[in-house]
Amino acid sequence: MKTVHTVSDLRSELRAHRDAGARIALVPTMGNLHPGHLALVEEARQQADIVVTSIFVNPLQFGPNEDLDSYPRTLAEDQEKLESRGNDLVFAPSVREVYPNGIEYHTHITVPVITELHCGASRPGHFTGVATVVTLLFNMVQPDLAVFGEKDFQQLAVIRKLTRDLCLPMEIMGAPTYRESDGLAMSSRNNYLSERDRERAVRLYQMLCWARNAIQEGRRDYSTLSDEAIRTLDSEGFHPDYFNIVNTDTLEPANHEDTRITILAAAWLGQTRLIDNLSLTLDNN
Repeated sequence: MKTVHTVSDLRSELRAHRDAGARIALVPTMGNLHPGHLALVEEARQQADIVVTSIFVNPLQFGPNEDLDSYPRTLAEDQEKLESRGNDLVFAPSVREVYPNGIEYHTHITVPVITELHCGASRPGHFTGVATVVTLLFNMVQPDLAVFGEKDFQQLAVIRKLTRDLCLPMEIMGAPTYRESDGLAMSSRNNYLSERDRERAVRLYQMLCWARNAIQEGRRDYSTLSDEAIRTLDSEGFHPDYFNIVNTDTLEPANHEDTRITILAAAWLGQTRLIDNLSLTLDNN
């Protein structure tokens, strides 16, 4: 496995593979890799001949007072983990390499409407940062396939939309959320949780399961269900951001006619913001 830090070296490494007709997959990450990230690499390994994992903590997607400075940078450990999973190439650029003229002067990619909901409502500008850096990585690597985790469900929806809208010639694959043994969705930010908060954190997933089961049993009062979940989380020490029951395809509030439903949730526990989701398909006949 090789590691490169510049676009020119990246393209030089990939040129021979591309000329030979190899199928190239990209797994974009911000590093501090956990088993969920490595599962994405393994999925990419099954789908492509060459797997490129990018490691870049993107300042453009962090808002004021968020954890950009404290976000863990663990490149050496990440390299060891990736090599053990058969990753071929690590692309770990600097901020200057990605934004050579500075972030404030760089072209930004804005995906309308869908980015204003849910996480976008409480983190203004976040998805512009995501869309911009993902588009840059797509153009730098020029993959045939890119693999993202479904834990960041809204992010995946945004990336699928920008890929369609900009006619980008690659396939976008979503991989199932990778969970701890108790159900907590794996995240690099779980490391911020205190021991006590880690024990409580699984309640977010349990509330998603509760809402999913209620819907499967026939409840369609989605707004009331959301309110009940928020009150429960609040009573258990969370500070809920949202608990929204939506149409899986549009991420707009679900109605009685929708058959593909996703439950999206975000909540603070101590200083840690947790996100998670569950999807289900209904038979409304």
